[in-house]
Amino acid sequence: MMNAIQARFADLLARNAAPADAPPPLLTPELARRLLDRLDSLRLFAHGYPLLTNLTQGRVTPGDMLDFAYRHELDGLSLHLLDGEHNSLSQMTSEQLAAFGEKARSLGLALHVEISSTRPEDVDQAVAVALAIGSRNIRVYSRYEGHLSRVMDLIEVDLRRLAQLADEHDLNFDFEQHEELKSDEIAALLRKVGHPRLNALFDFGNMINACERPLPALTYLAPFIRQVHLKGVRVVPEANGFGHYGVLQGSPEDQLPGARMLLELLLLGDDAPQVVAFILEQENHYIAPAFRQSDEAADPFIPYREMSETPLPPGYSLERMLADEHRWANNQVRHVRGLLNEFRLLAELALADAA
Repeated sequence: MMNAIQARFADLLARNAAPADAPPPLLTPELARRLLDRLDSLRLFAHGYPLLTNLTQGRVTPGDMLDFAYRHELDGLSLHLLDGEHNSLSQMTSEQLAAFGEKARSLGLALHVEISSTRPEDVDQAVAVALAIGSRNIRVYSRYEGHLSRVMDLIEVDLRRLAQLADEHDLNFDFEQHEELKSDEIAALLRKVGHPRLNALFDFGNMINACERPLPALTYLAPFIRQVHLKGVRVVPEANGFGHYGVLQGSPEDQLPGARMLLELLLLGDDAPQVVAFILEQENHYIAPAFRQSDEAADPFIPYREMSETPLPPGYSLERMLADEHRWANNQVRHVRGLLNEFRLLAELALADAA
């Protein structure tokens, strides 16, 4: 019986893994008990991106996203400051922000804030909003242009300021690896600043654009990962690098080793879970170009990147996109819950077989 359980576990973790990746762990009774404990404490969050077109068009509001999270029995919502245009957190009055935070608390939902910058003026706005809605977690990433050495210097200055704000306001800042920086470069910055409230958000697919493979990128960032963006990606070769195209997580097009990454992230932390939020960030039809190349110079030039957005796919009407986003968001919740249930079943079978 145990051989069949191990084979099923190994097959699940081998999906889309590269031959050079480290072999998956064996499902020992010890690992099974730890996995069950982590599954019991896992916190799954909604995200605005799966319904971005609806938010942009005013068909869905931030308040509706709270309803989505509650309806699917999730633990919280991670929302970008600008999601929803005129309805967004950035446009709310102090009274509206207070009401939004109160609604989240009444539904038992945690709130995390996201911005696409580390610049002081953007961070200060995010801090004000976070405090107004009762959030203590802010996702950031930089969008500087220039040679890598200069970009790293600019980010370090910003990160040191974030560390001061974190202590001043009882906040946590998590820096996302967002396509242009490699995971070891981000880890080096975080080690250099060395502040416990300054960590990382690991995105399932963004390392592709930095010319990295998913599992090695996870290993580099592992000591710092507090939040995770879950999504599906098709890898797109470009010259001497790789872009990615957003696809439905777990679909035949998804080329990421999603199950293996999810397991590794669940197990982070010795005595307690290290990851505080697994965030459902479906980005179907999102297009992201390559930012790093396999043959780049020692100090490569990093081009400026715009904020993420997804244009209408070829042949799509606006109405179809608005409708399909709801289906895709629902499907991602179902897929991730199915994967988590598969882990639970295998862990329970392993323990029963060892008894």
